[in-house]
Amino acid sequence: MPQAPLSLTAEQTELVHWTASLGAITAEALARRVSATPASARGRLATLVRHGLLARRRLLVDAPTLYTVTRAGLRACGAYGIEPCRLSAVGAHHAILCAEAAASLERCYPDHRLLGERELRRDERDLGRPLASARLAADRLHRPDLVLWPHTPGALPVAVEVELTIKAPRRLAGICRAWTRCPLVSGVLYLAGDRVQPALERAIEKAGARERVVVLPLTALPAQA
Repeated sequence: MPQAPLSLTAEQTELVHWTASLGAITAEALARRVSATPASARGRLATLVRHGLLARRRLLVDAPTLYTVTRAGLRACGAYGIEPCRLSAVGAHHAILCAEAAASLERCYPDHRLLGERELRRDERDLGRPLASARLAADRLHRPDLVLWPHTPGALPVAVEVELTIKAPRRLAGICRAWTRCPLVSGVLYLAGDRVQPALERAIEKAGARERVVVLPLTALPAQA
């Protein structure tokens, strides 16, 4: 059972909000983000779990535990319009790597604000228009996993995709083509698994997206900046 309500510090409030924006985080990603040890990060997260602001689930063997925000956590950090993330074993690996990528990108680009897909979806819904998403056929939107938003007024964001599975060639080329036409982002960074990179490179070539879309291996981002 959760303990009595916790009077959140500014650091704890920001951590709960970061979790809400990404959907799920790990202690390892938090440690990377704040330059702490995994044990210290687990301690910070455990406090929030005990008070019912975060929930903890381990869905994969030999993989990090995932932490998600609860409804109480959403209220505590003021993250309106975002639902708690529902995790499954199928999406757990992607969630783990997205959290790691988010932590590394924040360390590498402190002059940018990082948004998760869930927060982007909320903001686009509130404004009634896309902010950093690409338009596909039939006016459907394709949202990135993460967005790096410059603090400079008027500057365009960078869309970030964490790609772990090989999509159908036509679909992947269509997404790359949509990013090429998207006027809302300055460019797109794909962080891809080894098996996915060749198919992604072919799709980028077919879509003529070399000037807008860059592919890097998942290991390209440093654990510490």
